[in-house]
Formats: sequence, C-alpha cells, structure tokens
Amino acid sequence: MSDAHGVARDQLRAFIERIERLEEEKKTIADDIKDVYGEAKGVGFDTKILRKVIQIRKQDKDERMEQEAILDTYLQALGMVDLPPDAE
Repeated sequence: MSDAHGVARDQLRAFIERIERLEEEKKTIADDIKDVYGEAKGVGFDTKILRKVIQIRKQDKDERMEQEAILDTYLQALGMVDLPPDAE
C-alpha cells in the first residue's frame, strides 16, 4: 500500500511542479505583453483601442458582424449616430 501512496505522491508532485512552471511562464508572458503595450503607448498608440482591436481579431467574421449590427442598432435607437440617408 505504501508503494501506491508513493506513486500517487510522486504524480501529485509532478503535476504541481508542472503547473508552477506554467504559471511562471504565464507571468513572464503577461509581463512581456505589458511591456509591448507600454512601448506602443510610448509612441502614441491608445492601448485601450489596441486591446479592443485584439479582442475583435479573436472573433470570427460572422460573430463580429452580428455584434457590430446590434451595436449600430442600439446606438441609432439612442440617437447617438445618424441614420444613413437612404434609411430615413
């Protein structure tokens, strides 16, 4: 029975150590991303907009088009954008 516990303990330790290494890599990558945003900001880019562009690029085309259409409908309903001339 102690061999089974030893094997389980070794597996558990291996999982924990792998997770810890991956968490450290994730932190390093997050720091690198932060640095890139800092560089972009330093040359005049708006980081909020950069983040939004990245979010949009992750979406598939149909999903993006649907969200844009709904957003446009809401903005028009609130009078925040002008209707196209042919839509009036």
